[in-house]
Amino acid sequence: MSTTKTPHLTVLGAGPGDPELLTLKGARVLGEADVILYDALANNDLLQHARPDALTIFVGKRRGLRSYSQEEINALIVEYAHQYGHVVRLKGGDPFVFGRGREEMLYAEQHGLATDYVPGISSAVAAAGSVGIPVTHRGASEGFRVITATTATGELSASVAEAARSRSTTVILMGLGELNRIVALYTQHGQADTPAAIVQNGTLPTARFVAGPVAQLPALAKQAGIGAPAIILVGEVTRLATAENLTGTLPTDVFALLPAYAEVA
Repeated sequence: MSTTKTPHLTVLGAGPGDPELLTLKGARVLGEADVILYDALANNDLLQHARPDALTIFVGKRRGLRSYSQEEINALIVEYAHQYGHVVRLKGGDPFVFGRGREEMLYAEQHGLATDYVPGISSAVAAAGSVGIPVTHRGASEGFRVITATTATGELSASVAEAARSRSTTVILMGLGELNRIVALYTQHGQADTPAAIVQNGTLPTARFVAGPVAQLPALAKQAGIGAPAIILVGEVTRLATAENLTGTLPTDVFALLPAYAEVA
């Protein structure tokens, strides 16, 4: 099939999970797409915005299904754009936050495609907030950092060690598989007792989390059966987690500072 349409790629953020958190522009772009290439972290309910005749293809990584390499995805973008016209690359969270979104745009541009970027709500902030944890809070945290757990070669990121020396809120994405090594680094830097949390499926009805000192996170996560997708948060703000949504054992001192927080809120 050939087309007279201009080959075009839109890299679109699907948001943190809840399909209602897609932006209005995102919904419009999905409705304009000729082809949608979507990832595992993009909620399938978002495909209801697509035209009935649009081609929708899953290219994410999911257990039991074939995974596409980044090189294969890049090639598909160019192939389908030239064949059909407008390709929308639907990626979980925000595609410019460890989502390789700009990489795909640069590849597309090098192969003659026009490109656009539509932001999505990042899970780094929204997943935490969905269980009552703000990444900043007056009197508790004046800043936050978002890091990935591993490098492109699979090694533990140097950013984890840097964060372990910091007192600001740290959000670690894609880190559950490296939890033991992350905890070891924090312990090494004297932060074994720092409040922390893990949030699974943030913003969804299935959201669960555990909270407690950094050193207890592996045991808490195992006890509660916490799995991916999940984010790890370290910092005083995790004391503000919503108690009724908690899964696992929460040490009684975790909420000890809540009255002080309330006074400066």
